[in-house]
Amino acid sequence: MLPLFLVVTALLTGCGQKEEEQHSPELLLGFSQLGTESAWRSGNTSDIEKKAAESGVSLMLEIANRKQEDQIAAIRRFIAYQVDVIAFSPIVEEGWDNVLLEAKEAGIPVILVDRDISTKSEGLISCHIGADFYNEGVMAGEYLIRKADSLEMDEVHIVEITGTEDSTPMRQRQAGFMDTISSDSRMQVVESVNGDFLKSRGAECMRYLMEKYGDDIDVVFSHNDEMTLGALPEIENAGAVPGKDIIIISIDGGQEAIDVLKEGKINCVVECTPMLGQELMDTAKKLKNGEEVEKVIHPNELFFSDEQDLSDLAPRGY
Repeated sequence: MLPLFLVVTALLTGCGQKEEEQHSPELLLGFSQLGTESAWRSGNTSDIEKKAAESGVSLMLEIANRKQEDQIAAIRRFIAYQVDVIAFSPIVEEGWDNVLLEAKEAGIPVILVDRDISTKSEGLISCHIGADFYNEGVMAGEYLIRKADSLEMDEVHIVEITGTEDSTPMRQRQAGFMDTISSDSRMQVVESVNGDFLKSRGAECMRYLMEKYGDDIDVVFSHNDEMTLGALPEIENAGAVPGKDIIIISIDGGQEAIDVLKEGKINCVVECTPMLGQELMDTAKKLKNGEEVEKVIHPNELFFSDEQDLSDLAPRGY
């Protein structure tokens, strides 16, 4: 399949000098999106496209279909095309040093969107724009402690469905959750399984967990809404009632998960907003102009739970 290039704002040709100046984009931004695996990811892509169009930015977009090698190839194409700024959402943390060194040698600043990378090299990344994944795990753990208190639970048996192995959200959400519940002697994580942030894998993982532990499961902590939504029918198929027999905690805050939360089948959803487009456009323009930018930019995020009245909650947009 040919690479996907979407140019949101094109350079105009055949016009007078003043018209060229008026319509020429402020910068050319190359963005490698890791995939289309969830409503969150699609919402993130749509927001970036929309904000690029509104900001006068020419966007060169490639979708990597969850393959690191495709993202590396896309970044090399951006370098060859001599874009002003490169941005990408890395599928995993390791394995980026060589291609990012090429971008640095070409004088092209690089922005991480959503996820982080692990590197020992200095100066490969100009900025990281994305959620505080560790704090998302903390908020999930704090909710669970409050919920266990309200139900007067003496023991809490937890199963965890994690995101893609070695990805930033998987590592940090797990760390934040575990650090938060570690001081509570009631909490016991009986097993963690890799759901890869996919709805189908969430279903497979939950089926396995219900067959293995059944009624012993008190809590499902799922690292994203897609896996949670895949898991719920498997809980019901095993004869349990999600949200009542088993406490369900999810992360993302997409519309479908919020609707299910209102139905009572999910107990808590921690927000991870995909609306990062405006921060990306503003930061990319600053970098092109040689301005200093914050190394890490976190959006403000909330959580939604059965502790709250959510009747007036605005549509999520993803």
